Amino acid sequence: MAKAIFAAGCFWGVEATFRQLPGVIATRVGYTGGKLPNPTYKDVCTDRTGHAEAVEVEYDPNQLSYENLLDVFWENHDPTQLNRQGPDWGTQYRSAIFFTNPEQEAAAKASKKRLEESGRYRQPIVTQIVPASAFYEAEDYHQQYLEKRGLASCHIKA
Repeated sequence: MAKAIFAAGCFWGVEATFRQLPGVIATRVGYTGGKLPNPTYKDVCTDRTGHAEAVEVEYDPNQLSYENLLDVFWENHDPTQLNRQGPDWGTQYRSAIFFTNPEQEAAAKASKKRLEESGRYRQPIVTQIVPASAFYEAEDYHQQYLEKRGLASCHIKA
């Protein structure tokens, strides 16, 4: 199994999108990329901890490639929005790929470059591609939030 970590706005919709993919074994939502150890949702919402709402995706690379995960990431949010997605704003809603190894870093940078060169967006892509750091699992009520409530999605598609 392998892991990938993505931030693309509110983690509820991002998690729901990845959970639907064949080859995804598990997901968990949490906070990463910040400076406060063991942050809570309340801490992250202050926009002072530096954390992003993120989704850790555990997947079987024999069934689903990292490149396919990247494609889903790009297709399901607007990577030109700085620190916001739809009505949600703040650094915790930034677009980011947190790579866990050099292969993921190279693949993420190559996919971003392809998207930039495609001309799909008029605005620059602001997605960060940064090394993964400590991932703090969010409170239980955030895990599979939409699924628990019978909702399909809540996020904005690009």
